Amino acid sequence: MPLWPVYTGTEEPHDGIDRLPPPPPWRAFDGGPALDPPDEEADTAAVSPDRTHRAATYRATPQTVQLVNAALYLRRPLLVTGPPGTGKSSLVYAVARELRLGPVLRWNITSRSTLNDGLYQYDPLSRLYAARRTAGQPAERYDRAPGGARTAGDPPGDGSGVEDHLRLGPLGTSLLPYARPRALLIDEIDKSDLDLPNDLLNVLEEGQYEIPELARTARHHPGGKAEVMIDGTGERVPVEHGRVRCRAFPFVVLTSNGEREFPPAFLRRCVTLRLRRPDDRQLAGIVRAHLGEPDAYAQGLIERFLARSGAGDLATDQLLNAIYLAHATGLGAESLDDLAEQLMPYLGQTPQADAF
Repeated sequence: MPLWPVYTGTEEPHDGIDRLPPPPPWRAFDGGPALDPPDEEADTAAVSPDRTHRAATYRATPQTVQLVNAALYLRRPLLVTGPPGTGKSSLVYAVARELRLGPVLRWNITSRSTLNDGLYQYDPLSRLYAARRTAGQPAERYDRAPGGARTAGDPPGDGSGVEDHLRLGPLGTSLLPYARPRALLIDEIDKSDLDLPNDLLNVLEEGQYEIPELARTARHHPGGKAEVMIDGTGERVPVEHGRVRCRAFPFVVLTSNGEREFPPAFLRRCVTLRLRRPDDRQLAGIVRAHLGEPDAYAQGLIERFLARSGAGDLATDQLLNAIYLAHATGLGAESLDDLAEQLMPYLGQTPQADAF
């Protein structure tokens, strides 16, 4: 039987994702051959302790649980907006942990990011040099066509093939035909160039993309299949005829601090979650999850944090830092108050700009 909610917001990991009902007919994908999901502990050493801790201690609101499940059922990206420090990027780690989706793929967006940065990176110069070393001949004898198309004379597996100098990025990896959805964080999409959201539309709508450099050389590979490396892992996966198509649409979270508006066509294809500043009950729960039951001094800091939050941006991290130091330092109340003032300035202002 189908399960609602698949994501519950609890701390206990489970395999409920396997009971997700079939997608809507307009969101069904048939990529293959199916790939086994990665070991959820595969890159434990590469994951920061901060992310591991936040995944285990994240506290989802009822609205968050509802909209995460809507995105999972509809196979749509989840656009998460809200003030800094409200847990936008932590959400995807919590969902991946509970649903056993494996290591989170992360794409940090800057003003220079392009669609290809997320899909794959290809280095034609390194291929040219590899071909020269292998053949012991001048590099000029090898194909210089756009994209570095391979010539019929290039023997496969000699280091001169396109696939040896191409790496799939986080977005490109998430769209591989995994039997289970991968989790992908596209962080701070509002910092991107104006064109990037529109460029993402077709890829996220179709759940597929083409690698032209591989498509042009497919005839030189048995069955048109090339083994391509996933960036950062060293793992190689098969790509047939230069085309990647997903099987289980990934759980995609795009975060935004609200620094820009997005095109209506982009918004129409996303489930939108607007996170608000946590109230006193939610803050107490967050403190409890991270640092244990708040004592009288911590409760006072929570109240003062809330009283100030209406006048400017404050992040929950600032409150947690102040409470931790209150527990760890053994300072007197006056010194603690002064330290809290320095740790919790309004974001974008210097600590001296406002009084606690």
